[in-house]
Amino acid sequence: MSVDYQRDRDNFEWNIPEGYNIPSVVESHAKEFGQRVAVRFLSESGSHETRTYNEIRDQMNRFANGLEEFGIGEGDRVMHLFPRHPDAFAVQLGILATGSLVVPCSSMLRANDIEFRANDCEATAIVVHESLTEMVEPVVDDTPLETVIVLDGGDDSLTFQDVTDDQSADYDGPELRASMPVSINYTSGTTGKPKPVLHKHRWLHCFSRINAPYWWGVDEETDLEDELLWATTGTGWAKWFWSPVGVGITMGATQLIYDGEFDPETFLEIMEEEGVTKLCAVPTQYRMFANEADLSEYDLAVNDLLSAGEPLNVEPIEQMREHVGVAPRDGYGQTETVALVTNYPGIETKPGSMGKPTPGVGATLLDLDDEEEIEEAGEIGEIAVPIDSPAIFDGYFEKPHLDERKLSGEYYRTGDLARVDEDGFFFFEGRADDVIISSGYRIGPFEVEDALVSHEAVAEAAVVESPHDERGAVVKAYIVLSTEFEGSEALTETLQEHAKNETAPYKYPRRIEYVEELPKTSSGKIQRVKLREREQQQFGE
Repeated sequence: MSVDYQRDRDNFEWNIPEGYNIPSVVESHAKEFGQRVAVRFLSESGSHETRTYNEIRDQMNRFANGLEEFGIGEGDRVMHLFPRHPDAFAVQLGILATGSLVVPCSSMLRANDIEFRANDCEATAIVVHESLTEMVEPVVDDTPLETVIVLDGGDDSLTFQDVTDDQSADYDGPELRASMPVSINYTSGTTGKPKPVLHKHRWLHCFSRINAPYWWGVDEETDLEDELLWATTGTGWAKWFWSPVGVGITMGATQLIYDGEFDPETFLEIMEEEGVTKLCAVPTQYRMFANEADLSEYDLAVNDLLSAGEPLNVEPIEQMREHVGVAPRDGYGQTETVALVTNYPGIETKPGSMGKPTPGVGATLLDLDDEEEIEEAGEIGEIAVPIDSPAIFDGYFEKPHLDERKLSGEYYRTGDLARVDEDGFFFFEGRADDVIISSGYRIGPFEVEDALVSHEAVAEAAVVESPHDERGAVVKAYIVLSTEFEGSEALTETLQEHAKNETAPYKYPRRIEYVEELPKTSSGKIQRVKLREREQQQFGE
C-alpha cells in the first residue's frame, strides 16, 4: 500500500468505539475467518505448530474461565514471563478477558527484577515458562504473588494445561471498554528504575489505526491471505504489543513466531523458507544481516522491512536496499505511545531519518527550555505529544508524582531529541539527558555515532558529554572496533577526520576510547548514563 500523507493528516479522525477491547476483536475474527492461521510457530529444533483464530479464541476463553476459579478478575495484575511460544496470545488474551491487567516481563530479566515489578504493581499471579521458574521461585514469598501458573510445566506445578482443562470454550466475562486498563508495561530503565506505564484497551485500537497502515503497510484493503508477518521481538517487551498484538492480532493477520536465538544466516533462511513478506527487526539485527551474511544468496519474498527500538544507521539501510530490493523503514515511538514518527509506505526516505509524524497523533518538536514548537529547520527539539492524544499512555500505575512530572502540562515530553529539516523529516538526536553542550553548541549524540559507524573500523559507537575545563564539555566517543582493527593513535586521528567529513566539524569526538562492549539494558539499548558517570569520575571536579 501507499499513503497519501497530507490527505490522511488533514482528514484523520479517531472515532474509537466505546466498547473496543482486544478479546472481542479475537471473537470477531474467529466468527469471520476462524480457520485462518493466526500463528505459525517454529522452534529452534525445526518443529512447527500452528494456531488458528478459532483455536486462540477457544484457549483464551478456557484460560479466562480457569483464572476466575482462582479468584483472578477485574483490576488484578497478572505478570507473565515466557519466551516466544505458540500459546502466548491465548495466555495474554485470557488474562485480559477477565478484566485483569497484563504485566509483561522479559526473559532477560533476573529474579530481583521480577521481585521489583511484582511488589511495585502488587501483582497477585504470574504465568511463567518452566524454563524460567528459577527467576520466580526465590522471590515469591517476598511479593504479593499468590498464584504461579507454569507454562509447559510438569506434575509438581500448577500448569497452564491444568487451568484450561475441562473449561468451557465460551466465556461470560466482564463488559470491557476502551477506557479500561489493559496493561502495565515497564520501561527499559535507561535513566533510572523502570517505570510502570499504564495503558487502556484503546491503545490497541490506536495500533490498528497508526502502526498498521503507517508503518507495517497493512490496512482494511490489504489481502492478508498473501501476507506473513514476522516481528522478532520477545513477549516481554512493549514492542510485542506494538506489532504481534497491536498489528498482527488486531488486523487478523498470520504471523511467524520463532523461538530461537538470533543468527543472521538462520533468520534469512527462515525468511526464505517460510515466505515472510513483512519483517520487523531491531537495528542490531539489520546491521548483522548486512555485515555477517551474504544477502545476495537469499531469495526473499519481503515487500516491507521495518526497524524499531533505536535509530538505524545508514549503512545497513543501503545494504538491504541493494541486495534485497527493499529498504528498512524506521519507526519511532516509546513504551508510552504508539508509533509517533514513521517512514510510512510510499515515502521517499532520507538516509538516517525517522520519517514524519504519523497522522492523528499530534507529535511535534518543542524547544528544550519551554513549550514553544520548533519552527526553524535544523534546530534540535524534544519530541512531544499533546496530553489529550489517545495515542499515548494513561499515566504511571499508582505513581502520581510521575504523572505530575510528565503529564501536567499541555504536552507529554518524550525525553527524546530530534531535528527537523525543511521537508518535515525528523532526525533522531538522542535523549534530552544525552544532549552535549560544548562551547555553546548543542550536539546530539546520534549524528556523531552515525558518522563513526559509517567507517569500516567501527562496529558500535556511543557518544557522550565529557567535562572539559575550557569548553565546558567535549564530545567523547566510546567505540567497539570491528574484529580486524585495533585501537591506536593513528586510528583515532583517522576516525576524527572521518567524523569531521561526515558531519559538522565542531561535532567531532575530541576524545575517543576503545572498549570491548558498551553498557546496555536488557532490551539492548545503550546506557549512556553509565558512560556519562564514567566521564564525570575521570574528568569532573
